[in-house]
Amino acid sequence: MSTLSNIESFLRHTGMPPARFGREAVRDPRFVFDLRKGREPTVRTQRRVEHFMNIYKGIAE
Repeated sequence: MSTLSNIESFLRHTGMPPARFGREAVRDPRFVFDLRKGREPTVRTQRRVEHFMNIYKGIAE
């Protein structure tokens, strides 16, 4: 599954707006919008995104 697919699934499940996700996960409110337009995240950014989603899910449970 791609980073964008994982993020889209996370957004659907949490109801979090894309700009908030980008701001909280990688300090870039345009992040999700840019991914949707074809931006490719670095490996480091992918790890930050995965870490954010895992922590957020842990808090929500």
